Amino acid sequence: MRSLAIAILLALTALPAAARDAPLSKDDVAWLNRVTFGVDSATVARYRELGRRRFLDEQLHPTAQGLPEAVRAQIAAYDVMKAPLPLRMAQLRQRYQYIKAMPDGDAKTEAKKAVQKEGSQYAEQAQAIELLRAVYDENQLREQMVWFWLNHFSVFQAKDRVRWLVASYEEDTIRPHALGKFRDLVMATLRSPAMLEYLDNAQNARDKINENYARELMELHTLGVGSGYTQDDVQNLAHVLTGVGIDNDGQPRKIRPAWQAYYVKDGLFEFNPNRHDFSDQHLLGQTLAGGGMDEVEKAVDLIVSQPACATFVSTKLAKYFVSDNPPPSLVAAMARTFHRTDGDIAAVMQTMLESKEFTASLGKRYKDPTQFLVSTMRLAYDGKPVSNPRPLVNWINQLGQAPFGRITPDGWPTADTEWSSSGQVAKRFEIARSIGSGANHLFDVDDSGKVQGGGFPQLTTPTYYATIEPWLSPKTRDALAQATSQQEWNTFLLSSPDFNYH
Repeated sequence: MRSLAIAILLALTALPAAARDAPLSKDDVAWLNRVTFGVDSATVARYRELGRRRFLDEQLHPTAQGLPEAVRAQIAAYDVMKAPLPLRMAQLRQRYQYIKAMPDGDAKTEAKKAVQKEGSQYAEQAQAIELLRAVYDENQLREQMVWFWLNHFSVFQAKDRVRWLVASYEEDTIRPHALGKFRDLVMATLRSPAMLEYLDNAQNARDKINENYARELMELHTLGVGSGYTQDDVQNLAHVLTGVGIDNDGQPRKIRPAWQAYYVKDGLFEFNPNRHDFSDQHLLGQTLAGGGMDEVEKAVDLIVSQPACATFVSTKLAKYFVSDNPPPSLVAAMARTFHRTDGDIAAVMQTMLESKEFTASLGKRYKDPTQFLVSTMRLAYDGKPVSNPRPLVNWINQLGQAPFGRITPDGWPTADTEWSSSGQVAKRFEIARSIGSGANHLFDVDDSGKVQGGGFPQLTTPTYYATIEPWLSPKTRDALAQATSQQEWNTFLLSSPDFNYH
């Protein structure tokens, strides 16, 4: 058996001539694996072509479509992408009205279940779309930022109608602003039906104040706990946000003539002056004159211009990309850039990614579940589109970090210790085995299980020899030497500490 293992190892690691040419340095590999979700052959080729500085500039300021045509078509074919959100929600409203008019009985019960099932399917499609983009889009830094902001401005799909809204939340709210101005991102989330539904601002009216969104806007989205704002600030911001909500019924509003100019409707978003408190409000030491959406925008401008906001956002970014306890010097430098550029996210990211503190952290972070799953797919299938992404959704749910799956608004934790338990390691091994052995249904093309181009992946590619093989630890090499098949070797590599740290 030992001789067979050695023979397999020698066959797997016989270095192809083309791969002997200039493996990337350990520093380059570690840098790429942190800036992207994980290397594939296209990433390595582009890095070699451009060099680090130009590669980073391209990632920070993407201009080209980064998805392969086949994956774009796959995403466009999802039911959740086929109709504009207002039309889809109008259809949902009509279905609920029809069900409400049905007589009580089994038929009515089944009709309700069918609607809920469809909503859950839409949410699952939104999760699949997010994972497909993360795996296949060549604008990898933007994809990391989309995931980061989805987690920072977290919504929970299982609350009320949010499951119907999350695909648009990712596509229309977060993605366009992921590397733009932080103020614009905050305003986009503030106008998002998913956020307004999840944190109850759709119910916030001058005669029935709901503070939920105002509190989380300050505590979780912009300023952070202990940054100096008070409970009065939360209450007063809630008054500012009255009338910011959703057009749930599609009916014209009867608004008194003096207020008609204040009415705003954009898709499902609605600012209804009938529900707004027009009195002046005192916020963060300043008085905001009563108004409509202009008052809301002035409140957001005031909040995001606070030094605490620059520090809070910079700290969150550094905790995700650098370490659980980022160096204060790095956070301070990022916050200065945030302030100088009026919250330009790309500029703040550049300050971080070009810092000596970032370089010093490379190779020391344990991948969170999303990073593990996406990097595994990128290495294993190297741009080959999967026919059936449902296993991806199942795996990320099993790993405990599903998009739109966090009940509380604080988002999934990012600390290494949250994802390094023995149970997490065991689950990663099982997923590595599913991917490494090809026993995963990723290439099933229909419900009957018909397979197109399945089989286990060949990991010993030029990309492997250029980025992984030269830097394997002795322990990992010893473990790989015990493999008795290609599938087992794949499993050992993908579950190894060498692959799970970046």
